[in-house]
Amino acid sequence: MGLNVKPLSDRVVIEPVAAENKTASGIIIPETAKEKPQKGKVVAVGKGTKDHEMTVKEGDMVLYGKYAGTELKLDGTDYLIMREDDILAIV
Repeated sequence: MGLNVKPLSDRVVIEPVAAENKTASGIIIPETAKEKPQKGKVVAVGKGTKDHEMTVKEGDMVLYGKYAGTELKLDGTDYLIMREDDILAIV
């Protein structure tokens, strides 16, 4: 099933990766202490602008700022819409 949202200009739609439940040493993290995820998968990419060619493509795993983007919920799934400039790195 495809995503029915097509971002405009230099925006991308990202599906955040679920936060970790355990630390590397095996300590379980309670729900109240979990941080907002900063990693996600690009599910849709806009066409860019005449001055800005898009670097990311669908399927890329990216890192983004903690408070970047606008939250969107479609068909029970959480997404973020943000400008490509808010993406920090492709992983």
